[in-house]
Amino acid sequence: MTVVEERPAPPAAPPPRRVNRLWALLRNSWRQLTSMRTALVLLFLLAIAAIPGSIFPQRAVDSQRVTEYYAAHPQLAPWLERLGGFEVYASPWFASIYLLLFTSLIGCVVPRLLDHIRALRIAVPDAPKRLERLPLSATKDLAGTPAEAAATAAQVLRKHRFRTKVREHEDGSWTVSAEKGYLKETGNLFFHFALLAVLVGVGFGHWYGWHGNRILVAGADQGFCNSLAQYDDSTLGPRVDAADLPNFCLTLDKFVAGYQDTGQPKAFSATVGVTQNDGPVETREFTVNDPLRLHHANVHLIGHGYAVTLRFTDRYGETQTKTVPFLPVDGMFTSEGVAQFPDVNIDPKTDKRDATLQMGFEGRYLPTVGTGATSTFPAENAPAIFLTAYRGDLGLDVGTPGSVYSLDQGQIATGDLKNVSGARPHELKIGETWTLDDGTKLEFVGTRPYATLAIRYDPTQSTILIGAVLGLIGLMLSLGGHRRRVWFRALPASADSGSGTLLAAGGLPRTDYPGFADEFTALVTAAEEGNP
Repeated sequence: MTVVEERPAPPAAPPPRRVNRLWALLRNSWRQLTSMRTALVLLFLLAIAAIPGSIFPQRAVDSQRVTEYYAAHPQLAPWLERLGGFEVYASPWFASIYLLLFTSLIGCVVPRLLDHIRALRIAVPDAPKRLERLPLSATKDLAGTPAEAAATAAQVLRKHRFRTKVREHEDGSWTVSAEKGYLKETGNLFFHFALLAVLVGVGFGHWYGWHGNRILVAGADQGFCNSLAQYDDSTLGPRVDAADLPNFCLTLDKFVAGYQDTGQPKAFSATVGVTQNDGPVETREFTVNDPLRLHHANVHLIGHGYAVTLRFTDRYGETQTKTVPFLPVDGMFTSEGVAQFPDVNIDPKTDKRDATLQMGFEGRYLPTVGTGATSTFPAENAPAIFLTAYRGDLGLDVGTPGSVYSLDQGQIATGDLKNVSGARPHELKIGETWTLDDGTKLEFVGTRPYATLAIRYDPTQSTILIGAVLGLIGLMLSLGGHRRRVWFRALPASADSGSGTLLAAGGLPRTDYPGFADEFTALVTAAEEGNP
């Protein structure tokens, strides 16, 4: 009878710890995030996410266009507002892509930089034993010793800017190892670090930068000082306060516009009087592509138009003169705008005003009147203005917000503002006077050119410029560089060969390089002839 000895079962493996599973998940997620494929996907997503910023008006650039978009698309605009469509570059979803791309690039580029530095410090590996198995190979019989052949080959390779390493072996043979094309990886790293610099510049520029837009009328008794209250619209970075704005003032002394015969713009120039830090007034001139550069501010000329001067005389004989900018609606500077006269019909005896008799004039200005309702040329060859008069309560006394370029259509619809000029707009040429039904008069005095100025400050502008230039240089190096290796082995010839040295050569392209075969042949020939 055979007794079978029972062995105890091995203990069961402990279940994996939750901490280890979490660490593995984090490690794999980090590897996926910092892969080059993920970085390319995020870069592509960032480009797609920037598209709405060029399609929809952005509040930081032109808040008036956002207001106009609300009026034109009352159903769509609130949804776009919720999704950040009018502030794309400040929206959380755009910032998340931006930060993920930034993190991915850092996690991808830093290890590659360390590997590249390590590769530059390590000597080129020795020649393989079977050079004939490489994609390119050749053998030559040379006179002289192996040491002389190796020295000549090394001299040839160094002349062609190869990193070269010469080694002597115990069997009397000599090998020459050479490598070239590290600029490809260097350029690749340059490009990615330049992209990081641009991303950092954009981020810090948003934090510490600011910008604002202002319309200035040429020759008018008005100026502009750099304060938030005097901007038509402005945006400060999160780390900028109103007290941080530089101290300067501007007056638009002259604006000149030139046009081709087709009406296309030819040249624009603005002459301004500048006062900085309470100093003397300086006269400066700038154009569209040559901004006015001040201390911590650049003034850009981004648009222009015509400001209409109207003089209104109420029924008590009191006059008011206003110069109001009219906004262009087409390339021929057909312009639309509104002039409001709230302080009218004040009885000089009682000093009381009837708010229901305030006047608003909405109209269209044509620099060159043609056969239709639009201008035929942007210059003032035959100027005229077409106005519709409204009488009633403009809503200014109670502080009702509204556009300065159009009357409130809701007040017109409810009858608070009544059309008192008839079905068709009234035409006025410069110098003409229009007498309304209640005896009040409106005179078209003339026009003045105005300029739309964008005043901006970006403290990281130089960083972004340097990053862009380095990125282009790195991209050219990356596209133009080709990494390849070449080896020579010089062996003592056999006794029956009749020559002193057998020189074997092999070449290995590390990247796609169609011209490597010709380069390899030229190197072997130069080493054979002893002519570096």
